[in-house]
Amino acid sequence: MHVVVVESPAKAKAINKYLGSDYHVLASYGHIRDLPAKDGSVKPDEDFAMIWETDPKAERHIKEIAKALKGAEHLYLATDPDREGEAISWHVQEVLRQRKALDGVPVSRIVFNEVTRHAVLEALHNPRELNKELVEAYLARRALDYLVGFTLSPVLWRKLPGSRSAGRVQSVALRLICEREAEIEVFRRREYWTVDADLRSATGAALSARLTHLDGEKLDKFTLADTEAAEAAKDKISARHFRVAMIERKKTRRNPQPPFTTSTLQQEASRKLRMSAANTMRTAQRLYEGIDIGGETLGLITYMRTDSVHLSNEALAACRRHIGAAFGANYLPESPRVFKTTAKNAQEAHEAIRPTDVARKPADMAPYLKDDQLRLYELVWKRAVASQMASAALEQVAIDIESEDRGVVLRATGSVVVFEGFLRLYREGRDDVGEEDESERRLPPLKEGEALELEAVRPERHETQPPPRYTEASLVKRLEELGIGRPSTYANILEVLRARKYARMEKRRFVPEDLGRLVTAFLTSFFKRYVQYDFTAEMEDRLDAISNGRRDWKNVLRGFWDDFITAVDETKDLTIRQVLDALDEELGPHFFPEVEPGKNPRACPACENGHLGLRLGKFGAFIGCSNYPECTYTRRLVVAGEGNGAGEGEAVFPRELGVDPDSGEAVSVRKGPYGHYVQLGATTKEVKPKRASLPKWVVPEEVGLETALGFLSLPREVGPHPETGHVITAGIGRFGPYLKHDGAYVSLGRDEDVLAIGLNRAVVLLKEAKPRHRPPGRVLGPHPKDGKPVTVHTGRYGPYVSHGRVRASLPKDKSADELTLEEAAPLLAAKAAGKPARGKPKSAAAATSRKRRSAARSSTD
Repeated sequence: MHVVVVESPAKAKAINKYLGSDYHVLASYGHIRDLPAKDGSVKPDEDFAMIWETDPKAERHIKEIAKALKGAEHLYLATDPDREGEAISWHVQEVLRQRKALDGVPVSRIVFNEVTRHAVLEALHNPRELNKELVEAYLARRALDYLVGFTLSPVLWRKLPGSRSAGRVQSVALRLICEREAEIEVFRRREYWTVDADLRSATGAALSARLTHLDGEKLDKFTLADTEAAEAAKDKISARHFRVAMIERKKTRRNPQPPFTTSTLQQEASRKLRMSAANTMRTAQRLYEGIDIGGETLGLITYMRTDSVHLSNEALAACRRHIGAAFGANYLPESPRVFKTTAKNAQEAHEAIRPTDVARKPADMAPYLKDDQLRLYELVWKRAVASQMASAALEQVAIDIESEDRGVVLRATGSVVVFEGFLRLYREGRDDVGEEDESERRLPPLKEGEALELEAVRPERHETQPPPRYTEASLVKRLEELGIGRPSTYANILEVLRARKYARMEKRRFVPEDLGRLVTAFLTSFFKRYVQYDFTAEMEDRLDAISNGRRDWKNVLRGFWDDFITAVDETKDLTIRQVLDALDEELGPHFFPEVEPGKNPRACPACENGHLGLRLGKFGAFIGCSNYPECTYTRRLVVAGEGNGAGEGEAVFPRELGVDPDSGEAVSVRKGPYGHYVQLGATTKEVKPKRASLPKWVVPEEVGLETALGFLSLPREVGPHPETGHVITAGIGRFGPYLKHDGAYVSLGRDEDVLAIGLNRAVVLLKEAKPRHRPPGRVLGPHPKDGKPVTVHTGRYGPYVSHGRVRASLPKDKSADELTLEEAAPLLAAKAAGKPARGKPKSAAAATSRKRRSAARSSTD
């Protein structure tokens, strides 16, 4: 008997079917041990000795593996083919060796990039030893992260109450989010205008063109800076006649993107499928480990933790065969495309993420996959196949249109797809694959020198926009560009930022919480080197050098630790006042922006001569007056002018927002026993005003008049469903925002805007929603007492029979498929007899307790 150890039961189930009765496949259920979450688990003074602790939950699995090894011929460690998988195998081997379960049993490591019969059998024929360098790289990374977390976090707790922790990569990701928010806050919008003209040729061909030159001078973005300048330009255009001066045509090619890596899969799934990084990785893991397809468990995609864009020769050949058969020879390039990895610190030389078999088309797999699994599989399949398709051919056309005196020049541009190539199958970063790009605009056939008639001139006002907040996709992309962290860890890092209340998601974008900004300000003030982007990226280089055998892992740790502990020791004598002064200086522009020219934003509104600044209390930071204790004014850590008021950090409610232009009634935000809501008008004995609850993720202090009126207008009609013709409505109920169609409700998550969601997105969500009603069940017949139907169902906890409101579970020896009405009736009768009457106490003690509570209430009235 040969024993094979993998990390997950799903993977074990699939491999067990491939290997047969001579092999016993067991799962370790991930890591079986880790560093204890307490100080001293890594000992720098003892040459970085590491204390490992076995997870109590893993004890049962270890015993099962040890038991299976008694009399076994061989142990194969078959965990995932990356550094983490190598570490799991190393831990399993070490624990089994310590327990003397490996005496006389040879151990081999096998790796495969896909869970298929061929790949697994091929791996068994090519076993190897555990990779020492990969294990040491894991040990160095684990020790490094532990030392940073368990050394830096206590400093945060002492010097900055209310903060949770500081991680090596997590802190840098948080810094990116906070710095982007600071850029947005200092951004000043600037007005500019463009002028477009609608023209028509003598043959009736129409086109639009934009003003580029005026009075012989080329316009830059801010030349037309206000209404007057735009109107003056309009008048000059309207007074002239135009002709086609020049037509420029240029042919270009667009090449397909490479197949997915871990990072690009997370980015594209976020953009196209609106899936979080964590959900993307969970779903991909399931597709990799195996899905039951017609009674056989098959891995549908290759390993999803990879930096490689390489495809095997077999995969290339399969893609080319499919392209030739499905699209034709003109969609097939002369030779396979070979991509090279451009990501900084790329490692783990596996294949890119691809389908294990191109012949398993997404449409064929649809009956076996859940919604997210199908969508992600289709994304992987299309991207991999499209990467080997012919380039798209486009023709770009630019037409310059001049006035007779050449004082005014207009330009029209267009781009036409001459040959679709890979675009027929896949377009990157778009929600609607197959639709025409907005930039693809066909211009009418014109000739140079042809006269054009001016039909309309349209000035349009614009404003410069601040840099956008990070989405999960753009943050992952930025981290990868900087060479910070590993793509396989990004999903966990982003989850930690939200879980520790350092950042929140608004409309699928990261917004730093004030606590997160405080932590970032503290770290950049006192540990600047360790949150610098280049330092963190250089540390990744050193860790990768360990896995390549070019650096000694303990030398890397020594080089880091000596400087790091010195920096930590330097903060021991810091006073809270010094910390606050540093944070106050760093975050002053954020918490105390200039609202009115000439007015001091730090002036205390209570005592007038006090100075507002950051303070620290038992539960964290807040804003308080310098005249304390004479002045007790405080407010929460929120930006001034956002509805903040006096009184122990609470905003003042109700907060008036303005007047409804239709009714003339006042609109306000209020706080009730069940949360915040917006209200139209005042409450009187005669009239109950209209109200609308705010979703939990809406910040009450940030709600403006327009948003409040939007909530008060709910429910609203989104539009008619294209299939049924029935109207879809959006509203907010007792369980939050929802869509309603034909009496069915679908909840909207925090990433969806109930006020702005459109018809197309609503149709998609309704289609993806799982039915919430219980299946009807099999009717056994009418009940002998009242004639109402008796049905049998399969529920969450097993089969049961139902009659009216009575439900009775079936005994284990009873089959739901074979149950008869005569067998069901006694089960229902027994259940009904044991059930207390509705509204009556279950016991005398319960009745006595109820009487005592009633008496207590009466005595207090």
